[in-house]
Amino acid sequence: MFPDDGAGMPAGVLKSMRTPAYVLDVAALTRNLATADRIRRECGARVLLATKAWAMPAAFPLLRAALDGTTASGVYEARLGREEFGKEVHVYAPAYSPAEVDGLLAHADHIYFNSPQQLAQFAPRVRQHGAIAVGLRVNPGFSHATLGGRLYDPCAPNSRFGATAAELDALPWEAIDVFHVHALCESLHDGSLGLIQHVAAEFAPYVRRAGAVNFGGGHFINKAGYDVAALIAAIKAFRAAFGGVEVILEPGAGLLVDAGYLVASVVAVQRNAKLTAILDASASCHMPDVLEVPYKPPLLGAAEPGVLAHDYILAGKTCMTGDVIGEYSFDRPLAPGDRLVFGDMMQYSFVKNNHFNGMPLPDIAMLDSDGGYRVLRTFGYADFRQRLG
Repeated sequence: MFPDDGAGMPAGVLKSMRTPAYVLDVAALTRNLATADRIRRECGARVLLATKAWAMPAAFPLLRAALDGTTASGVYEARLGREEFGKEVHVYAPAYSPAEVDGLLAHADHIYFNSPQQLAQFAPRVRQHGAIAVGLRVNPGFSHATLGGRLYDPCAPNSRFGATAAELDALPWEAIDVFHVHALCESLHDGSLGLIQHVAAEFAPYVRRAGAVNFGGGHFINKAGYDVAALIAAIKAFRAAFGGVEVILEPGAGLLVDAGYLVASVVAVQRNAKLTAILDASASCHMPDVLEVPYKPPLLGAAEPGVLAHDYILAGKTCMTGDVIGEYSFDRPLAPGDRLVFGDMMQYSFVKNNHFNGMPLPDIAMLDSDGGYRVLRTFGYADFRQRLG
């Protein structure tokens, strides 16, 4: 249920807004971007937005001054970065088809390859096109994913991500501009520092030959407890040790920590041993990481079961039995029409939603710093229908 402060939203907005809705908190995003800008200024690293985690073109003007560009996972995201963000575009995918590489040539400034085979197949084509930097992703063998276990650990056994250490000596390093490693997921500074130190100790010859290092994403730089000063010091030391080598970071979720909400309404309440509140928001459709990771999202004004007077299971209204968000307690009973605000909902949920069961997609909206509420996009039947052929 909405807390009295309504996550900074005026009470009238909360009562009148259409749900479900993803709402970007501009003030929170601005605070988070200040962290990224500090890292850039104090250690000289380049910081990119990982659009796989979040991409809202209407908010890109807020990001441009604090970031160096975007990083993409394919042609569509690369084009979005080029046309809508307008700064550097980096691209990495586990594999490219020839058509995809040709498509990227019009949009990318950096293209990272995942294996020696893909590097040999496509790097000459990229070089022929012009001034596009070529990178190689390396699996550093440094596991530090704090979310989802092996599901989100790029260095898990049998991972498909990156060339192995045993393959590196045979590679044509004169054709590689960037040494790329991505090993983190929602990691605090101990993970970031550990990865930097691991690369310095285990891969120094290749760093020197490449001339630039991309430490990927997963740096949760805006999470409570993250020591940003320690990260800055580690990057400065790394750059000094390697003759001023360029360093690149690719945070996605780390830029969006606590910067947005998914607002939902209670549709019905029923009892089967326990009370269940059925919402117009769905774990399966609108917050799929709840099921995939799994995790229970924060809910403003609520607590763990048994803490407050009234316990409820919160569930979506699809026909999938497992469409359950979690169990929470409230200080008063829930009723149809009550509004609920799930926190930390900009990252991944925003870009992974779907129309399963014919569920409508949430509105996309912004909560401005002055408390104003703007709906940027609504979705209807036509959006559902056009995906079905």
